[in-house]
Amino acid sequence: MTLPSFLLGATLATLLGAAFHLWRGGSLGRLLLYLGLAWGGFWVGHSLAAQFDLGLFQIGPLYAGLGVLGGLGALFLGYWLFVIQPGY
Repeated sequence: MTLPSFLLGATLATLLGAAFHLWRGGSLGRLLLYLGLAWGGFWVGHSLAAQFDLGLFQIGPLYAGLGVLGGLGALFLGYWLFVIQPGY
């Protein structure tokens, strides 16, 4: 992976996390949680797409399509696990 593709992937993942925080709101801690989840999910999705050669919206060596889907999946899963509190 080249440096420009890494920077593009990092930017896409950061934008995902920031947009999710803008949509759902919260404190600085939640912003950091969303950014971490977006980064982790994006790079896991990219790695799986690279391993199985699934080129959905591939930009050079960056598998952006499945990276974005992985980031969104991680964000919604993390929101469900960490943020939504069960009603007692």
